[in-house]
Amino acid sequence: MKKIITLAFLLVFGLTQAQQAFSGKGDTKVNIGANIQDGGTGIQASIDLGLGENISIGFVSSYLLGINEYNGFYGTTQYYGVKPAFKDRFDAKVRMNANLGNVINVDKKLDVYPGLSLGLRNFGGHVGGRYFFTDGFGVFTELGFPIAKYGDNDKVFDHLNNQFTFSLGASFSL
Repeated sequence: MKKIITLAFLLVFGLTQAQQAFSGKGDTKVNIGANIQDGGTGIQASIDLGLGENISIGFVSSYLLGINEYNGFYGTTQYYGVKPAFKDRFDAKVRMNANLGNVINVDKKLDVYPGLSLGLRNFGGHVGGRYFFTDGFGVFTELGFPIAKYGDNDKVFDHLNNQFTFSLGASFSL
């Protein structure tokens, strides 16, 4: 019962103290969270800088942690105990977002943003959302997907940063 009361208090406090999720030009948001995908999980960090009322640009990077060694055939080559190198685990992208919260008239505490990204591994897209409980703290979630992959997927770990991803974590307003 104490947990329910505490949770209800935090929810009511968060909702009454919430601020605007995206305020436009000069607004800076930082996201830190988990990256979940087929073949591994990891960490993701991003920063978005407001350029106008509904446009932001940013940078996102991820590093995959929970990847097992690979044993078996990939194409016609057999592998034994191969582990991904740093370059297989790391990805970085520049991105552009259309921050649509005020366009589609949702709650000011919610920022909904589709966008495009150009990275080390692919050209892709993402759809995300941020919800702010206070002026500087909130939560985020993003779905990312490749549109055009670089290369021909001929290496055993090429798929790691070339697939659908799900991310969630904390969002901070600077």
